[in-house]
Amino acid sequence: MADNFRALEPVLTRIAEALERLAPSRPASDPLDSAAAFVWHAEGGVLSAVPKVNRVDFGLLKGISRQSDILLENTRRFASGLPANNALLWGARGMGKSSLIKAVHARINEEAAKNGHPPLALVEIHREDIPSLPQLLTILRGAERPCVLFCDDLSFDDADTSYKSLKAVLEGGIEGRPGNVIFYATSNRRHLMPRDMIENERSTAIHASEAVEEKVSLSDRFGLWLGFHNCDQDTYLAMIEGYARYYGLDLPAARLHAEAKEWSITRGGRSGRVAWQYIQDLAGRQGKALDG
Repeated sequence: MADNFRALEPVLTRIAEALERLAPSRPASDPLDSAAAFVWHAEGGVLSAVPKVNRVDFGLLKGISRQSDILLENTRRFASGLPANNALLWGARGMGKSSLIKAVHARINEEAAKNGHPPLALVEIHREDIPSLPQLLTILRGAERPCVLFCDDLSFDDADTSYKSLKAVLEGGIEGRPGNVIFYATSNRRHLMPRDMIENERSTAIHASEAVEEKVSLSDRFGLWLGFHNCDQDTYLAMIEGYARYYGLDLPAARLHAEAKEWSITRGGRSGRVAWQYIQDLAGRQGKALDG
């Protein structure tokens, strides 16, 4: 009997190996366990890990202290399992809306590491992929980690109906937003649609208020509205000084200010983005890398 078994052992081994290759691979216990941040690709339904997030340090964000405190506290409550609101960060270009979301994510994860809490996952969905939001939320709903779902530069035009997917997910759908997901979006528009489009629909509709209610009410689904406005010169120079100090860029204060002012004139305005672009130019001239 033993000799017969030994004779069959190679055959049985090959059969077992073949069956193992044919068996479907078992999914990971958590689709978000490989990194701190991910990008959703609707085509293919894939979450791609981001090895290093392009962000600035929370302490370097100047001129938006009120917005920073509110979003940080809201995210801290969410990470602790307490009620928290979806947030819409709207307003002037280049004033740190998306930078704040990424900086808050990093700050909360620093706190989580110290306190032994599970880290937040930051998941970015592109504007054009909003129609696939229900599919993404199905994946996130089954994850063990709390997730900040982030959409940058969110807005909708007249013929665009994809806002309905977002509207249902934020509040109105049967399933609603998963308990482990919060939605943060940035936009240059407070109501996520152009002002001239709002005025046009109000002026031509039989029931003017009802004509725009469906689209404008989308912004009402965000419990937090945080406004960002153009900065004055003092705030702009404070940004410059903070960056220069943080990255060890040596330049006399008077010359630093003069160059920064000239740079803002050539760019046609002052903002956090303009300040960062000047710092990149200065670091390049001094032969220093900007590794945060």
